Amino acid sequence: MAAKPTHIVDIFLTCDSAIEQGKLIRRSSPTDKEFHFQDWFEQRLNECSIRYDKLGRNSYPDFVAVTIAEGYEVKGLAWPGREATYDANSQLPSGMHNGRVIHYVFGRYPSNATESEYPVIDLICCHGDFLNAHHDYIHENKSVRGFGSYGDILIRDRKMYVAPTPFGLTDGTTGQRTLILPEDWPVDDRLEEVGRLVRVEADKLVVGYTFDLTNNTLTPQYTDNPHAGTPHRFVAYRVAGRNGPQVSLRQPCRSVDDSH
Repeated sequence: MAAKPTHIVDIFLTCDSAIEQGKLIRRSSPTDKEFHFQDWFEQRLNECSIRYDKLGRNSYPDFVAVTIAEGYEVKGLAWPGREATYDANSQLPSGMHNGRVIHYVFGRYPSNATESEYPVIDLICCHGDFLNAHHDYIHENKSVRGFGSYGDILIRDRKMYVAPTPFGLTDGTTGQRTLILPEDWPVDDRLEEVGRLVRVEADKLVVGYTFDLTNNTLTPQYTDNPHAGTPHRFVAYRVAGRNGPQVSLRQPCRSVDDSH
C-alpha cells in the first residue's frame, strides 16, 4: 500500500515536545475562552515549518495544509469540566471534508486558571473517522416562514451537533499525549503502539426529525444502517519510550472482539 501523504505524525510529535518543554497556552485577553488553544496549536504548525492556511474563526476546519489534502480542527477543553462531549457548531465531525482528510486536536487546560498563561494538561490527536466514519452528509441550515399570528415569522433550523470527545470515548488517555489513527495509517519508529480500538457502526441511522410546535416535542426518523456492525479499527500511539497506560475504549462504547 502506498504511504498516505500526511503531516499529522510530525504535528503530534511537535505538540508532545512542546508540552514536555512546558510551552504554555497564552490567553490574549480575559474574555478569550475559545481561541487560546488554537493559537497554541498554530505555534506548533509554525515550528513544524508546515505551510498552512488559517480559514477564519467560523470556518471548518480551523487549519488546512497547503501542499497536501489534510485539515486540522482544534478543540480546547477546560479540565476538570465537561469531557465526555463537545458542541460541534454547525459541522458534523467526520474524517473527510471537501476532499481533505480531517484530524481533530483536543487539548485540555486547567479550568481554574486565573493567569494569562497556563499549561496543556493532556492532548489527543485523532483521525476524524474515530468520531464519525460517515463522509457523505452535507450540512445545510434551512428555514420555514409562516409562523406566528400574522404568518410572517421565519423559523430557522440551525443544527448544532453534540459529539463525543476522544477523552470521553477512551480510558488511559488522561494526563497523556495520544495519537489515534486508522490501523492502516503510516507511522514510523518515533511512535509506539499503546492500544487497539474498534468502533462498530450502529444498527439504525437518524435520517430526519420532526418538531411539533404545539407541544414542543422532537421526533427522530430512523432507517436501517446498511453498514450495521461494520468495525472501524484504529491504533493508539504515544511517543516511543514514553511511559503511560494502555489505551482502550471506554464502556458503553460499542466494540467487537479484535483478536482475529
